[in-house]
Amino acid sequence: MSDPSPAVGGETPSRPRNSLRTAVVWEVLSRALEARAAAVATAALDVLDTGGGTGNFAVPVARLGHRVTVVDPSPNALFALERRAAEAGVADRVNGVQGDIHGLFDVVERGGYDAVLCHGVLEYVDDPAEGVRNAVEALRPSGALSLLAAGLGGAVLARALAGHFTEARQALTDVAGRWGEGDPVPRRFTVELLTELVDKAGVDVGAVHGVRVFSDLVPGVLVDTQPGALDALLRLEAAAAEQPSFHSVASQLHVLGQKRA
Repeated sequence: MSDPSPAVGGETPSRPRNSLRTAVVWEVLSRALEARAAAVATAALDVLDTGGGTGNFAVPVARLGHRVTVVDPSPNALFALERRAAEAGVADRVNGVQGDIHGLFDVVERGGYDAVLCHGVLEYVDDPAEGVRNAVEALRPSGALSLLAAGLGGAVLARALAGHFTEARQALTDVAGRWGEGDPVPRRFTVELLTELVDKAGVDVGAVHGVRVFSDLVPGVLVDTQPGALDALLRLEAAAAEQPSFHSVASQLHVLGQKRA
């Protein structure tokens, strides 16, 4: 790895400020890939990144030596991915394909991957259950699923702390977890809903993490100007991520699981 971002126990695939959004997931994901590689006795896994965009995770995964296929509907994102992979020296291990999770098997094979990343996808698809099923069907037996989606509680808390109490209540009671017509996120999830989707799709849940428990609520100027604040906040996020009591107020929820053999 050559992305020198502050992190807990290692590097993350993001620049320092953005590492607040990726550090927890990267730590969990990199360990899961290491475990999967050991289990199948190979140094290079086949990894699928659905909705992987410009390669925020795909390129660092390729740097670990794995082969990564990125499926994304945006040609511009795939062009940026190609350039980013070339600059990182991993162009031979990153393949971008235009498509989406609903038509996943029009562009990739079923059961062809050791790990599937489905990050920031379920919020925007028409049928999240189908999206999860397709992600799981792309896995080989005992393959790893990394699922990241917007959390309901974090949005409610953020709107309330901003003084938008009516919007906070709207998000809390809305079936999709939206705070109003201007909400840019079409759908949010609770831990119970995400784990139910994963379980029904044939995956045993191994871990759930709360992502961005504090970082969306802390003033950016404090993090950017106070010496050591970013590193301290990263460590706080890592400590809180595994605590179930904080999952309900996280901005995002990360579920890691294994496909049933």
